Amino acid sequence: MKSDRVLVVGAGPVGVTLALLLAQRGLPVTVLEAEARPIIDYRASTFHPPTMDMLEESGITAGLLAMGRVCPTFQYRDRREGKIAEFDLGLLRNDTRHPYRLQCEQFKLVEFVLQRLATMPEVDVRFAHRVESLVQTDDGVAALVTTPSGAERFAGSWLVGTDGGRSTVRKSLGIEFEGLTYPERFLVAGTTFDFRSAIPDLCSVHYIADADEWVTLLEIPDMWRFIAPVQAASDEEALSDAFIQSRLQGFVPRGTHYDIQVRAIYRAHQRVAAAYRRGRAFVAGDAAHLNNPIGGMGLNGGLHDALDLAERIARVWRGDATADILDGFERKRKPVVVSAILAQTAQNKRLLEERDPVVRKETLERWRRTAADPELAYRHLLQTSMIAALRAAEQSSA
Repeated sequence: MKSDRVLVVGAGPVGVTLALLLAQRGLPVTVLEAEARPIIDYRASTFHPPTMDMLEESGITAGLLAMGRVCPTFQYRDRREGKIAEFDLGLLRNDTRHPYRLQCEQFKLVEFVLQRLATMPEVDVRFAHRVESLVQTDDGVAALVTTPSGAERFAGSWLVGTDGGRSTVRKSLGIEFEGLTYPERFLVAGTTFDFRSAIPDLCSVHYIADADEWVTLLEIPDMWRFIAPVQAASDEEALSDAFIQSRLQGFVPRGTHYDIQVRAIYRAHQRVAAAYRRGRAFVAGDAAHLNNPIGGMGLNGGLHDALDLAERIARVWRGDATADILDGFERKRKPVVVSAILAQTAQNKRLLEERDPVVRKETLERWRRTAADPELAYRHLLQTSMIAALRAAEQSSA
């Protein structure tokens, strides 16, 4: 069954980035995507400083900078009290070459990388190719695929599932996806209304606490993204003009309607795969871990998976290392997900939605103290930017 090729299942941001990283290291790659074309998805848009550093060599960072919005500060706010604290990522200037967050929708990253892949003769990207199951032997792995022309079999030396939270690869490998699904859903709405005209002290990234309805408000290149929880409404109702208008008007009342450019509703999870590897197959990105979007860590964590795994597979491919180093992928990446990404995003959600007035007051005061103290602010930024977790992972795997 052996084939001198790596199969990547899923052409989302993690999958196409992994394919590019492998191809740049000289490996032939086939990407298999179930959808007929790239999906326009506004689910994620935040790129943290270390991610920008790590993607420089691939050329992706330059592409993101050309497409995205540089955001040097972010705020914690309260729906009633307004701005509580502002953090300047410039404090990280000695820790990163990119001391800011970059806001750029994930589908733009996919489009950029697909254009690069199209120029690489050893890369084969197949849309409308749905992987149904896997077969492995000691020296290879094959994907059984439904294609527009019928069933086909694609063979490779290694396979990586980057096919999302409902991953067929993960299920085919019999890997449990442990964790929880939040009872509420997350509404994402996009509008071109400039919220600064109503709230002059805004920056571009905000986490807004409220006992009844927390909000995250992010400025992306061509609009503002408004994210809020949805409890009782059906998906159909939550996506209606009336419902979204009520949420936006409740946040900033206006005499006219908001123009709604984007609307989507998502389930939010905190889950991690019981294993990241079975034989010659791996899971990465959302196929390996899911978290709520507060803090913008999920996409970044998936890209960090791709960077780590691409280098490991390439070293084995070139004969520079034995296959044993592939076991290090899970040992290095999974602790980051469990102790940093899942823990941080769960805490972010708890802080924003806290209902106990005493605890809420303590939280707001802690944010104020942290922002006012340069050392505390620096430590907070190391954590929320993911730098601290990545450094811990490097030390533990050294």
